Amino acid sequence: MSSPDPKAALKDYLQRGRDALVWKLEGLSEYDVRRPMTPTGTNLLGLLKHLAYVEMGYFGVTFGRPVAEAQPWIDDEVALNSDMWATAEESRADILALYHRAWAVADATIDALPLGTVGRVPWWAGDRAQVTLQQVLVHVIAETHRHAGHADIVRELVDGSAGLRPGSDNLPPGTDAAWWESYRQQLEQTARDAGGR
Repeated sequence: MSSPDPKAALKDYLQRGRDALVWKLEGLSEYDVRRPMTPTGTNLLGLLKHLAYVEMGYFGVTFGRPVAEAQPWIDDEVALNSDMWATAEESRADILALYHRAWAVADATIDALPLGTVGRVPWWAGDRAQVTLQQVLVHVIAETHRHAGHADIVRELVDGSAGLRPGSDNLPPGTDAAWWESYRQQLEQTARDAGGR
């Protein structure tokens, strides 16, 4: 059996993370996709916006393929943390379109260059700034899946939905709301018991 193409495998893992993030917005209101659900303001639409600029930056300027739309972010000409939320004027459709444009930028770079292609991440210091396409792919896959995990938690906090994709909640079979409430109470009691030692 021949081994799979490493670039195709990496690209597939990136796409799986992208798709999971986009799915987390489905069925929610404009309010719910923007709701800050943590003390640091983590919200679903902001995660997509952030990752759009991540992909445009890492797969654009790093490999001499800059994207004008992302340049203000690279040059730090935008307000602190403004990539982590959508303004009232930026619709869900706008952010989804931005994310899809970022996919096109990233996919074009991935398809055009060998994994060993050397680039430079201008916002990384020293020797660390010199990278290969393979390193950037792994970095962005990790970043995307990290934020997909954030999106899992945020979506569960918004409406209780959990899972990897439609029809696959990745939860133990035979569980329902009552089972989860009992389970949660068991964990709470265990935490209290351990904390009281």
